[in-house]
Amino acid sequence: MQQRYGFLFDVNRCIGCRSCEAACYNEQYEKSGLKFRRVEAIGPGIFLSQSCNHCESPECFRVCPNRAYTKRRDGIVLVDPSRCNGCGTCRRACPFGVPQFNAKKNKIDKCNFCLPRLQRGLWLACVAACHTGALKAIELERVEEKELLTMIEGLPDIRLTRPSTRYLPFQKRKRYLQKKPSG
Repeated sequence: MQQRYGFLFDVNRCIGCRSCEAACYNEQYEKSGLKFRRVEAIGPGIFLSQSCNHCESPECFRVCPNRAYTKRRDGIVLVDPSRCNGCGTCRRACPFGVPQFNAKKNKIDKCNFCLPRLQRGLWLACVAACHTGALKAIELERVEEKELLTMIEGLPDIRLTRPSTRYLPFQKRKRYLQKKPSG
């Protein structure tokens, strides 16, 4: 059976440092100058790192009039710039707003799951930069799905696209406060 890739995000470990965002930008800068990963605050001290979810049933793939999108057997969704006319239909269809317009090329571009790095046996740039271990690349068949969530609060409805990103459930954080010295 062909392995399928996805992301695993632990909201409990993310500190909002944006290292993953910067690494993605640096990795993709020569190609596009766009930022394919973004970190957003979803609550006080709670952050979410997002990029393309490489969905099981991607809307970008379904709606593209030029068939510029391909979905590989390993689950990675790619856009072929030679087929893209920059119409933006995929941008409007993606519930996560992932495809981005590259004004330099008049084309749409998006996260490619660091395919060139993956093919060389390297970690994805965003994963390698995450020093807290909040973001990981996983093989979906090898993870225990019982303990993982397919969505977290604040994300669009996933029933249509079925993203390959998985989340560890949020756990209420313990606070350790130092007692004020008396006297």
